[in-house]
Amino acid sequence: MTAIVEVSGLTKTYKGGFQALKGVDLAIEEGEILALLGPNGAGKTTLISALCGIVQPTGGTARVGGFDVVEDYRGARAMIGLVPQEVALEPFEKVINTVRFSRGLFGYGKDEALIERILRQLSLWDKRHARIRELSGGMKRRVLIAKALCHEPRVLFLDEPTAGVDVELRRDMWDVVAELKAQGVTIILTTHYIEEAEAIADRVAVINGGQILLVEEKAALMRRMGCKELTIELTEPVAALPEALARWDLRLGAGGETLIYAYSTQGEGTGITRLLQDLSAAGLGLRDLATTQSSLEDIFVGLIKEGGA
Repeated sequence: MTAIVEVSGLTKTYKGGFQALKGVDLAIEEGEILALLGPNGAGKTTLISALCGIVQPTGGTARVGGFDVVEDYRGARAMIGLVPQEVALEPFEKVINTVRFSRGLFGYGKDEALIERILRQLSLWDKRHARIRELSGGMKRRVLIAKALCHEPRVLFLDEPTAGVDVELRRDMWDVVAELKAQGVTIILTTHYIEEAEAIADRVAVINGGQILLVEEKAALMRRMGCKELTIELTEPVAALPEALARWDLRLGAGGETLIYAYSTQGEGTGITRLLQDLSAAGLGLRDLATTQSSLEDIFVGLIKEGGA
């Protein structure tokens, strides 16, 4: 696939010497959903702001659709739709006028059919004549998305789009994201709800301390770095692990009623068959077995800890 966003050696140093971006390299493919994950202060918003022309990079280059974000700002910005974290809307303006005005800012003429389609897509059509101040927090976020889509961008940045949104609206919003992807829109999102990134992202980029720690396909990342845990429920609790099981990396659960064994599925074998034999030889009875897979959140937390070490 072709990269629609190309970032090379991008840096940003603020007055006072704080370095928010430290040589970021990133290529985002056309039509994909990339989840940009990182803790607070990692550089996510600064990177998005630099690509959208809100923040001036200190060094390096960035292109969107072939347009340099500094030297060809207008061309790059026309490619981009941005849904920021902050809800900054004119409270006394009507929804439909707010969206129309944003389209006009990009120099596009009236297109009432397009505006209607976007508002219907975001379940805002019935609220088109409502004033912004009359809307709920979730509806206001939908208006931000409508504003971002009104000039038909090819790249959409969603910076914490579901912050403060209830579960139902959040689910509806991700349905909209899936529909936009089907239309060929490239989507870059930041989110604190990592389970959402796990559900919809094609690739994951992890940023910390102004540096990209990795960029990888979500499924490949979870196969490579994920592990499984086998929880063994015993018929009788034990106070301590028998010495015969010392060679196994086992954890004793609360109350001594379970044993937890972490293993990888990438090696030649998991060792589970031999472990169960050793448990039987040690005189431990098994009541039940259950396995769990590491989530993207588990992997993310591990990467951040390693990156900060």
